[in-house]
Amino acid sequence: MTSPSTVRNGSTHNAVSLPISLEFFPPKSPEGMAKLATARGELYALKPQFCSVTYGAGGSTQDGTLATVQAILDEGQQGASHFTCIGATRDSVRERLNQFKAMGMRRIVALRGDLPSGYGGSFGEFRYASDLVAFIRAETGDHFHIEVAAYPEMHPQAKNPHADLQAFAAKARAGANSAITQFFFNADAYFRFVDEAHALGVDIPIVPGIMPITNASGITRFADACGAEVPRWVRLRLQSFGDDTASIRAFGLDVVTSLCDQLRTAGVPGLHFYTMNSSAAVLEIMRRLG
Repeated sequence: MTSPSTVRNGSTHNAVSLPISLEFFPPKSPEGMAKLATARGELYALKPQFCSVTYGAGGSTQDGTLATVQAILDEGQQGASHFTCIGATRDSVRERLNQFKAMGMRRIVALRGDLPSGYGGSFGEFRYASDLVAFIRAETGDHFHIEVAAYPEMHPQAKNPHADLQAFAAKARAGANSAITQFFFNADAYFRFVDEAHALGVDIPIVPGIMPITNASGITRFADACGAEVPRWVRLRLQSFGDDTASIRAFGLDVVTSLCDQLRTAGVPGLHFYTMNSSAAVLEIMRRLG
């Protein structure tokens, strides 16, 4: 088990100094855009370090992604686009990087990306996220702060935990500045992943990704899709509440606040919240954390 002094370069943090970042997804309707704009305005009270916006499989939401990032930039916040490389060419990536620069973006979340369902095309000129990271660095130097993904409980498509760690280390060596993890509910999985990454010489900050629990079927579906483990006791408690949404929400806040407190005590370099375009749960967790 990692001690508080070793989670990140021997530093510890308190509630006041713990950096927060937020993730949104691009809305599909004018109503969704208005709802997200309201949620963003409420969440900016947390003074986020940056706000990232997801990209659909194969870049399927890229126009919506960039419109949302532009709105965040226009609101005076640091906006970061997710950027996937499945099916991309060097020319198409170079063109997109120039667009990011023109928008005033300084941070990218570089990912391999999921194959769209029924995808029959090739991987393109980038097979792995590490290839994309290396290309961004070669093309743009230090212009962008590059975030990459980390999987404390293993990427669902990895052969084994060792291969997954090696893939993560390759992204760090290619020039990533920091990492955001897939969400998890078992802090030990995160601490072990950080220890093992450090043992491979990876010294970039690895920020835990936090998913508030507001919906029982939603959280289990998300977890099953991305290889995250919902502990059996949490699943059973959620099932026991049936359609009692108030009890699900109250229990979810207790579980996730406790996880965040454990991570904060151990000196993590920040918390990255998967907001699901809603502000209430994140604001309440942060209020409870002080």
